[in-house]
Parts: sequence; C-alpha cells; structure tokens
Amino acid sequence: MTQLIAVVVPAHNEQDVIGACLRSVFLASRCTALSEEPVLVIVVLDDCSDETGSIAREHGAVCVPVCARNVGRARALGAEMALEAGARWLAFTDADSEVPPDWLSTQLALGSDAVCGVVDVREWGDYDESVRRQFHANYFAVDGHVHIHGANLGVSAGAYRSAGGFPPLASSEDVALVNALQTCGASIVWSAAAKVVTSARRSYRAPGGFGATLERIDGLRHEGTQQGVHEERA
Repeated sequence: MTQLIAVVVPAHNEQDVIGACLRSVFLASRCTALSEEPVLVIVVLDDCSDETGSIAREHGAVCVPVCARNVGRARALGAEMALEAGARWLAFTDADSEVPPDWLSTQLALGSDAVCGVVDVREWGDYDESVRRQFHANYFAVDGHVHIHGANLGVSAGAYRSAGGFPPLASSEDVALVNALQTCGASIVWSAAAKVVTSARRSYRAPGGFGATLERIDGLRHEGTQQGVHEERA
C-alpha cells in the first residue's frame, strides 16, 4: 500500500468557510518539500444540512457523512478512514480555519510523533478590543508553548494508534488525545511554526473549544465592568 499524508477536517454546516479552508489545505499539499507525496484530504460531514459536502467535493476532498454532532467522533472517523487508506501522518484542522502553505511540510520536518501548533485570529468580529488584548496577554505563540488546538495538530499513524485515537467527546477531544500520547511516551513538539489562522465567530461548534474560550473572556470582561460599577455606587 502506498504511504500518504492525510488531512482530516470535521464539519457541521460550514458552507460559508469550508472553501477557504480547503483551498489553504490543498495549497499546503502541493508544497515542494513534500516531494510529491500523496495527500488525502477528508472532510467529515457531521450532520450537515447545507452545501458543505458539495463545496468540499468540488475542491477535491473525500467526504464521509456521520450523524453524531460530536467533533471527537467526527475526527476519529476521518482518522480511521485515513489509516485504512495507508496514511503515515495525520494532520487535523477545522473548517473555520486556514493553514499556511508550509503547514504539512513543517509538521513532518520536526521529526516527532506529534506536533501541537498554535493559532491566530485574523478577524475579531464584534469582540471588543479588550478581549483581543486579554487573549494575547495570556496566549504564548512560541516554541515550547502549552496550547492544544484541533485546528493545528499532527500525529504519526503509529502514535495515534498507540494512544487509542480520539475519544467521542463533544469538545476537548484534542486535549484528551495529546494526554494519551504523553501517557504512552510519544515524542511531542510544541511548535510555533506554521501558525493556523482560525475564527473568532460566536456561532462556534464545540461547546468547550476555542470559540467558547473567547466568549468566556468576553463574559469575564463584562462581569468585571459590572462589578466595577456596583463598587463605585457602593
């Protein structure tokens, strides 16, 4: 069986963003540093009722449907399909994210069992500037960071199997996989290279994911403002 690289993208009604995501993924798949190794792009259509599947197929992705509304199950299904196709490396991103052209080649060049990457936000929508400042004050996009994102994650086929794959969690499935990788002794590089641009949308899919984190920061800001007002009045 010919070895290949696989990219898995879970998607639930992502017709507005899946095109940009896949254009970036296919650009990364053509990086000359990959020496023309085949790249299989799998979009897991998780209970989609819009045109996500049609758009993904038009871009050249292989689509597999599931009715789970569960990102852990969706990623696991895509990973299993990739492994059955002969993937030696599994890369994961999200439908509302865009990867850089050297994303895959950078992950492979690091020579580890797994790579945990960092993200950045291109557009902050209706979030207040203070939310952006608060996020950057506590987010360290440097080598050796401690962040885990399903939008920027790579793992070898062997390490993925040893760790037991993604658990069926509605969120934090990426954290659970990395914890399992650490438990089984996999080598992990925490890299700030090949940063992935992701969304700050409020209509996020994972209840405990990146979007929820930003909303929590915004909520704490409002609570702090209200508390300050009450204290002044007291």
